[in-house]
Amino acid sequence: MGDCQQVADPAAGWHPLRMPERNPTRAVRIGPITIGAGHPIAVQSMCATHTQDIEATVEQATALHEAGAGVVRLAVDSKKDAEAVAEIAARCPATLCIDLQESYRLAVDVAPHVAKLRYNPGHLYHHEKSKSARDKVALVAEAAAGNDCAIRVGVNCGSVDPAVAEQFGDDSVGAMVASALEHCGYLDDLGFDRYVVSLKDSDPRKVIEGNQRFADERPEVPLHLGVTEAGLLPDGAIKTRIAFEQLISRGIGDTIRVSLTLPNPRKPEEISVGREILEDIAGGRFRSVPDFGADRLNIISCPSCSRVENEAFVELAEAVRELTRYAEEHALTIAVMGCRVNGPGETDDADLGLWCGPAHVNLKRGPESLGSYSYDEILPRLRAELDRLIES
Repeated sequence: MGDCQQVADPAAGWHPLRMPERNPTRAVRIGPITIGAGHPIAVQSMCATHTQDIEATVEQATALHEAGAGVVRLAVDSKKDAEAVAEIAARCPATLCIDLQESYRLAVDVAPHVAKLRYNPGHLYHHEKSKSARDKVALVAEAAAGNDCAIRVGVNCGSVDPAVAEQFGDDSVGAMVASALEHCGYLDDLGFDRYVVSLKDSDPRKVIEGNQRFADERPEVPLHLGVTEAGLLPDGAIKTRIAFEQLISRGIGDTIRVSLTLPNPRKPEEISVGREILEDIAGGRFRSVPDFGADRLNIISCPSCSRVENEAFVELAEAVRELTRYAEEHALTIAVMGCRVNGPGETDDADLGLWCGPAHVNLKRGPESLGSYSYDEILPRLRAELDRLIES
């Protein structure tokens, strides 16, 4: 595989490993760490606590940091969330990234306290529709530049800007890549080059294709790899491994995140799974894995994070997996999403979708809503709809 490079920084408690030669991406500094340009591949994670719960968030961010997370992301969706960030940053040793959700203007409030800002181009669409996406990006870039922050342009296949998605029809990967390239262009025009890009989907095949296509166009831009909504263990780790093995072995990837559906106390397992995958790649251990989604039941579920409004979501995802084992030989996809941010849109492509609110679960068949049910009512209703699909 050619020359090799390190995967981890010994200062973070890792043993230095050797990796396949990586793409010559530019260096991007995120607080005390640097990614790209041959620097160690950093493993990241995201807090599942509510950001306004300062004690719980500090505790979990610290645990992730101690487990080896190079960067820890927090979700900020309101002024109260933003106000909590200053104290969290002061009390926590982790290098923090803020996920701006749909509230891009909060970049101004949080940037003084963190090392990185992440925004989703698709989410910019929903606010201030009279204002151009470029103007919105300019506000984020100005806040980042004025406060020594990096930026991640985080594109998710299930939430691409509708105007871009419409141009590509069934080519959802093409839409994702086009969105990423468009926003790189905005940042380039603004003179801001301290950015990384992520192109994520729940299907590892789309993650591989999307990142390969983007890297072909912009090989100098560092890439953050991840399979979003990878779901429960062990399948979530296997889906992620599929993508990481194929991409990192081709020199693509400068930082990673393993997105697993886990109870809050087990969030550091995302770091250990990520480290294990990197260690196997560095050691030339590539595992034979199934082709998810092609000829068997595929259950996707989002990682437990601070957007989840009812922690029963994790138990529900596990219950869905147990309930549907009888349908494993059917090529169907069931999506279990934990919040209102990603749930409504990212269940559209599933055969059956569940997105969870504080007290009710919304059931969908493709983009069609089938109603809202309590957590106690949803499983029998799901079973009935699954049986209808199998029989049809």
